[in-house]
Amino acid sequence: MGNLFDGKVAIVTGGASGIGRALSEQLSLRRAVVIVADINIEGAQQVASGITNGGGRARAVHLDVSRADDVKKLVDDTASEYGRLDYMFNNAGIAVGGDACDLTLEHWLRIINVNLLGVIYGTTAAYALMVRQGFGHIVNTASLAGLVGEVCNAPYVTSKFAIVGLSQTLRNEAADLGVKVSVVCPGYVQTPVWDSPILKVKKEDLPKPLFKMMDATKAARCILKGVERNQAFIVFPLHARFLWWLYRLSPSIMEPMGRKMVKDFRAVRIES
Repeated sequence: MGNLFDGKVAIVTGGASGIGRALSEQLSLRRAVVIVADINIEGAQQVASGITNGGGRARAVHLDVSRADDVKKLVDDTASEYGRLDYMFNNAGIAVGGDACDLTLEHWLRIINVNLLGVIYGTTAAYALMVRQGFGHIVNTASLAGLVGEVCNAPYVTSKFAIVGLSQTLRNEAADLGVKVSVVCPGYVQTPVWDSPILKVKKEDLPKPLFKMMDATKAARCILKGVERNQAFIVFPLHARFLWWLYRLSPSIMEPMGRKMVKDFRAVRIES
């Protein structure tokens, strides 16, 4: 297979850090034109500058994915400037951890506005354009937590399950229109999402992750390999695929693990 990304135009939301940054850099190495979009414009500019200084083609754009009009404008402006949009990576996301009884409605709305509505805005804007042009690939970042769930992270899990459903449904609708849709469901990847606040718990008191963290660059390579293959579900690394298989085999198998994790979390929860 040749270089599928050579000369193609890609938007990456959440491109200033983590998987988004790694995707932007890996796309540039494959000679794609990359629009690095992030609410953190300074970070996005650093990523874009690093790409251009290395001989690639990229530019930074300030984007709040929770603003539908801004997302649509970015998609339309990109297509007007380059004459096409080949890839839309809806990658931006945030998290707030905590026991559900400690979460407020504001926590839920913040997560849904960014993680879910941000993906919906990016998907619908890109989909309308790609249907008109007759080609394109939408790649939505969910999580292993969107396939098997994760305790003490209810808003995040809710948003990621919804992204999986959106992507799976749209993939079937889009196929005959020339548009591809994939959903990315990574397991443990070292990204800034792990720096997100956790309510009523000191992070140093939390149990260590069950599996070794994957480097974001390796994660980006896995994603692009899945995109090249037009995979419906891009699930990695091995532990994520195993847990997904186990859950599909018998969802109840995972319940004892989840309950133990809740007990461990509550054992270090700070009462107030």
